[in-house]
Formats: sequence, C-alpha cells, structure tokens
Amino acid sequence: MQIATPPRHVSQHWHVTKPAAQGRRGMVASQSRDAAEAGIAVLEAGGNAADAACAAAFALAAVEPWNSGLGGIGFAQVALPGQPVRTLDFGPVSPAGLDPAAFPLTGRMKQDLFAWPEVEGDRNIHGALSFVIPSAVAGYAALHAAHGRLPAAEVLAPALALARRGLPQDWFTTLKVANAAATLRHYAESARIYLPGGLPPVAPYQGTPGFFRLGRLAETLERLAAAGFRDFYEGEVAAAIAGDVAAMGGVLSAADLAGCQARWRPALAMPWRGRVLHLAAGLTAAPTFRRVAELMEGADWSGAEPSAAWYLGFARAMQAAYAERLAGLGDAEPAGADSCTTHLTVCDADGAMVAMTTTLLSSMGSRVVLPATGVLMNNGVMWFDPAPGTPNAIGPGKRPLCNMCPVVATDAAGVPVLALGASGGRRILAAVYQMLALVAGFGMEVGRAAHHPRIDVSGPAGVTADGRLPEATLLALEAAGPVEVVEHAVLPVNFACPNLIAIGPDGMRSGITDVMSPWSAALAQAGAG
Repeated sequence: MQIATPPRHVSQHWHVTKPAAQGRRGMVASQSRDAAEAGIAVLEAGGNAADAACAAAFALAAVEPWNSGLGGIGFAQVALPGQPVRTLDFGPVSPAGLDPAAFPLTGRMKQDLFAWPEVEGDRNIHGALSFVIPSAVAGYAALHAAHGRLPAAEVLAPALALARRGLPQDWFTTLKVANAAATLRHYAESARIYLPGGLPPVAPYQGTPGFFRLGRLAETLERLAAAGFRDFYEGEVAAAIAGDVAAMGGVLSAADLAGCQARWRPALAMPWRGRVLHLAAGLTAAPTFRRVAELMEGADWSGAEPSAAWYLGFARAMQAAYAERLAGLGDAEPAGADSCTTHLTVCDADGAMVAMTTTLLSSMGSRVVLPATGVLMNNGVMWFDPAPGTPNAIGPGKRPLCNMCPVVATDAAGVPVLALGASGGRRILAAVYQMLALVAGFGMEVGRAAHHPRIDVSGPAGVTADGRLPEATLLALEAAGPVEVVEHAVLPVNFACPNLIAIGPDGMRSGITDVMSPWSAALAQAGAG
C-alpha cells in the first residue's frame, strides 16, 4: 500500500472580505475599529484631520496596546490643500545615557525570530534597557498644535472613555497576549494586567467578551487632558515615568524626556505616473521606496492588474533595493522580527489628509508596563545592531534606521488624492508599493485592491508569495530565487497590514483596511457634506 503525501495544511479555510468605506466628508482608516470610531467622533464634533488623527492615535493606546501607545514613536505625512506636504518626525532617539557596554554579546546569533547577534539576557529586546525616548505624545502634540482645531481635552476624550472601559477580552486579545506571555511574565505590572492567574486572558466560550483595564493608563490620559500634552515630558507624568524607569535600572532619564521634541520636515517629493508621491523624510524606508519606484518605471503597467512579468520585475527591484539599503544604510531591523506597528489614515471634509505610522517596535514593545502611569514602553533599542562598529550600532543619543513608510500622493495641481501606509516591519515597503500600484497604477477600486493577493520581498534574496496568486505568477517568481508560498492569514503574519484613503475627482472618498486584520475598519462620516 502506497502512503499518500499529506496535503499542505491551511489554517484559514474560508474566504474573508473586508468592507470598504465611501463618503464625501471625513474618513478614518485604522487597524482598530474603536480607534476609527474615535476619529470619526472628533470629526463630528467639529474637528479636522489633525484632530481626528490625534484622537485615533491616542485611542490606540487603549485598544491596540501591542502595536502602539504613549510609550511609542512614529512618523506622519500631513497634507493640507494649498500647502506643501510635510513630514512629522517623532522617530526613535536613544537615551543620552545608553552605554553600548551594557549590551555584551554572547557570541551566538539569535535562534528565534531575531537575526541580530545575541545580547546577554536579551536586554536589547525587553526590559528597562530596551527603551528609546517615547516620542509618540510629542508627535501627536505637534500635529495638534500646528493644525488642530479642537481643545486637547476634546481630542483626548474618546481615548479616555476607551481606557476607562478597558481592552476587549476577545479571542484576538488572547492571541496577541499569548504570543508575548513568555516575556510579559517577567515584569510585575505587565503580568498583573495581562496574565491574571499567570495565564493570558481568555474570551468566554459563549456570550459577549468583557473588558479589562490597562493599569493606570486612564489616569495618565486624565492628567494629560487637564495639564496638557507636555506634562508627559516635563510634569507629573514625566516624573512618574522617570521614577519607574530608574527603579527598574533603566537609563531613560527626566532630561531625556524634557528634551523630547517632534520635528517638522519637508516631505520628500518624487514624480510617479502622473502624480507626485510625498515620502517621509528622516531615517525611514523612503530611500528604498524611491529606488524601487525608479526600478519599476519600465515595468508592464498595461492591463487591469499586474502580470506575472510585473511581479517578477517587482521582486527583482525589491531585492536590488534591499541589497543597496543593507550595504549603505545598515539593517533597519532584524529580518523576521515580530514588529507590530500600526498605521492610520485620515481625511476630512476639506480634503486634508494625514498618514501616520506609529509603533512600539515588537509586539508589546519592551513588555514593560510602567506601574505609576500604565504606559507600555517601546523596545526601540532593538532597532540598533548590537555589534560594535556597524552603521546602526547601539549608542547614546542616536537615531536608528526604521522601515516606516507613510505616503501621500498629490495630483498635478498639488491636491492630496491618496494617503496610505502599513504596519509590519520590513514587510511595510512591499505592501505600500503594491497597494499604491494596484490603486493608482492599475486603477483598481480600493476594495478590490485590498483583497488582491500580494508578494513580499524583505531582503536581497527570496520571495514570499500569497498562494492565491495565479500559478503562472508563482512559477515566474522562481526566476528571482526561492519562493515560499504562504497564506495571507491572521497568524502567522506573512504580509504587512496596509490601509489607505483615496479621494476621487468628484470628491468621493474611498477607504479600506487590511483584510486579515480582524479589528480593523475604514469608517466614513455620515451625510453628503
């Protein structure tokens, strides 16, 4: 009797669809519907795109804590009609007291998801030494100060309400907490919140999931609403953060917090297929994105969707661009790292657009919740190469290279017509370029584009391909090296999670979020405007 070869296991034997949003007023696209609702509420209260983006970003601290929050960092592209597109850089900066000698190497490479040289005790990956300066609040504050319309307390109100309610205790929360549980258990406040009884919270087998509070996060948001955003860096909240960090043996200081400021920069503009793309200035994926776009100028753009030849050309362009990036700029982050960034996109009735990417870096960041504030801190030191003498080496007061890639496109008259971005570490660039190509290059409706299978190329060799791609495309990709055929699933996360908003010539806004992100949503304001 001949034993048959077992079939390839498929974890999601279903066809999942995600609704797109349409409307003529404001719109918010987020990886959390709760955060999108927060942004819409602020728009309905008379706020603009800047207010809504800030409201959604603060809300994410309460409803998507594994991806971003008050302890994170980020970049945003801000486009107002009639004004130049600008980059808001609130990217990572290491503490002034960060000492490379505090990260001795074991002589081994990491054997799990991380490709850096291994550091003793993984102290660059989790714990108090893994923090960079948390600049997210400074970024949101700078956006609000420059362009916001509503008082800060009103912008914070939805986030505060969500923090008081608590994090939904559903199956997705169980999944995300379980993935970080092995490290969360080492930090007392983190374990108290996320591992009651020593185990991840579990959704009820039947009925409606409940909620649980994220430590003192609500009290911190209350303080910021009353005292202003700078209290996070110079007031009671700053003192509480510095005190907790010092007690844990960290080097992030009160002086680091007091000196934290977001920076406005002119966006990097490049012509692309009749439009102008505005890329994020700073140590982002922009140079690599630009190189990929240049290499794809001669690709086959005919037809209603990419051909097998287009995908092969894109794979080769990504490989070449990554080889140049790694040789000239240094590694952006470990290949395969569990980067759990978030991205949100906003537009308002006046046509202003914001594309904002924020992150804690790893899922649950440093895995450290500060007891006095409820702030879950980033582990941005992991962006640095622990090996001395490398382009991205660990050091004090340094900015590491990141993969974030928020993009705004304007038409020939300079009017914002498209904003997008993604989460997913090294996988961000491939997702953003393909979504841009599908919508603006091949003219796909945004919903169809979001459901279209993609490839990922996150380095100078190999290709990861969605198994739903045509067989001819999968075969053609073999000319670019080994092809790993995978599912586009909730977990494993084989592709980045993009979202976008497009504004048509008639003013109709269309938005979509990542199909496989269970909580994500694009929502439109009601009414014709």
